[in-house]
Amino acid sequence: MTGTFFGEFDLASLSLWLFFVFFAALIIYIQRENMREGYPLEDDEGEKSSNSSMWPLPADKTFKLPHGRGEVTVPSGQVPERENLPLKRVGPGNGYPLEPTGDPMADGVGPASWAPRKDAPELDGHGHPKIIPMSANEAFKFASGRDPRGLPVMSGDGEVVGKVVDMWIDEPEQLVRYLEFTLDAKWGVGNRLVPLTLARINRDRVKVRCLYGKHFGGVPIIASTRQVTLLEEDKICGYYGGGTLYADASRQEAQF
Repeated sequence: MTGTFFGEFDLASLSLWLFFVFFAALIIYIQRENMREGYPLEDDEGEKSSNSSMWPLPADKTFKLPHGRGEVTVPSGQVPERENLPLKRVGPGNGYPLEPTGDPMADGVGPASWAPRKDAPELDGHGHPKIIPMSANEAFKFASGRDPRGLPVMSGDGEVVGKVVDMWIDEPEQLVRYLEFTLDAKWGVGNRLVPLTLARINRDRVKVRCLYGKHFGGVPIIASTRQVTLLEEDKICGYYGGGTLYADASRQEAQF
């Protein structure tokens, strides 16, 4: 043979173009895998978007859930969005703000929004509920700081609405997620949870600024005294978060 096998063929150029093709295919694959939840896109009115995506939805894929929780198939089996929300758009086109038409905290819209998550507790690696009351686990003790149990709960308008009776802990993370308090009869009946991040523990009281006294009776109630589900957590956190804006009309005005 008098010449090279490939003659004048540019192997470096071929390698470069093969890399470009592979990288483009990888980006398209990753983008389609990212479309397993939340697609097809919708506009503000809940209608299918006219510009949903450059790429079609991926084929269904079935995932086996751990701890005997069955299977889930996406994208066709994804959790549907909440429907008929009491909101209206303030302008004629997409992108205009939506404003509540009813009680936003009770309706769970705006800052009080919650997602239709699974109505089952989050589990740890052993299949046990992650978040439980401290009174249900003798292995956990209060070690330092200010123990809030027994302290009165004070609302943002200065009303005493109840008394802290327990702390709910995240066992794997070893930290407190919620405080449990019993409502005074004036404001309702039963016990409620408040996220620790929205409570301020003082020497003589626990202050929950985001809600006023009249709102505590509306805090979502949990079904079990031993565990809290993902859906219940979302509703509880949404209610308190919504109160940060909606508890007082003045909070919706410009702040200086």
